[in-house]
Amino acid sequence: MRVLVVDDEPAMLLAMKRLLSKADGVELAGSFRNAAEALAFVKANPVDLAFLDIQIGEEDGLELARSLRELCAEADIVFTTSHAEYAMPAYDVYPLDYMVKPISGTRLAQTIARALGRRSASLREVGSGTSRHLTVRGLGSFEVVGRQAEEVKWISRRSAELFAYLLVHRGRYVARARILEDMFPDMPLRNAEIYLNTAAYQLRKALSQHGYRESILSTPEQYRVDLSEMDVDFIRFEQRVEELSSIEKRDEETALALEKRFTGELFGDKSYVWAAAERARLALVYEAFAKLLVNRLLARGRYREAAPIARRLVSRNEFDEESNLLLLKILEAAGDRQSFHASYERYSQLLLQELGVSPSEKMRRAYEQYSQPDNGRA
Repeated sequence: MRVLVVDDEPAMLLAMKRLLSKADGVELAGSFRNAAEALAFVKANPVDLAFLDIQIGEEDGLELARSLRELCAEADIVFTTSHAEYAMPAYDVYPLDYMVKPISGTRLAQTIARALGRRSASLREVGSGTSRHLTVRGLGSFEVVGRQAEEVKWISRRSAELFAYLLVHRGRYVARARILEDMFPDMPLRNAEIYLNTAAYQLRKALSQHGYRESILSTPEQYRVDLSEMDVDFIRFEQRVEELSSIEKRDEETALALEKRFTGELFGDKSYVWAAAERARLALVYEAFAKLLVNRLLARGRYREAAPIARRLVSRNEFDEESNLLLLKILEAAGDRQSFHASYERYSQLLLQELGVSPSEKMRRAYEQYSQPDNGRA
């Protein structure tokens, strides 16, 4: 189990290091004296258990805990404090434990045993095909799977659509009037209200079969979905992309795996009109990330991994000059002259036939430059 310690007191860090070195099943992944360094570390190095001082110098340990939750949702958090009164409030980050300094070896061992027990239970759930989360696949399809690996059976098409609609709003309350306008635009208001009430009832009933009835929250004028026990692929994808705003050498394998998770457009063949803008936005998020990854792989000489991603970008938008140029660069660098010339010819013909134009001067210059025999390739 990988453990993180954050405390602004050097003596406390040293004491924790010594205590943890004696604990079985524990690896001290990192120790830090401020929140910024700890978060930077966790972005690249997930941890299983974090010991956080509630007050880190001028910083708030609770805010650090919330940020840590966003980066590593499954990590257990233990707050350490010099003041017993801090151990009373029930903070919204759901810590595993509170420990009052000075921390004894016996007390620490109890907390570690508790954390190890929780992780073992979680692994047993995975091994048995169960999960604590409702799993939502919204990229390239729309499927929802419950704790027992059983797919949620929708009572009606509208109940499934309402769930998708609330997911797109990512846990925020949405006004009832807006839902009516977006989902039932051509229906008389009275009929639309009846359909929405029915869809909400059917949605709760379908989710209740898997233990998630209370995940659909509402007031007389608003609805929202509680995402705390849900693993939504398109939300998680975007979160991971944001974490990889720059791709370093250590991030390459993670980025390659993440690129493969974008398995298609939002909700697949479900042609929800209200989802069009979000579908287009997520596509742009993917394309920007994929181009960043391709450029990184190209610079590192990893042409075999870069080429399929570049081809995928081109297939998504055949007119996109940047994607076509990236593909040409990769093919030239890899020495695949036949594919290099064929790709440029295909792009030129497409522009001519569909738009009646020729490649831009930038594209032509690049093609001519890469075509030179002395450009580093035979």
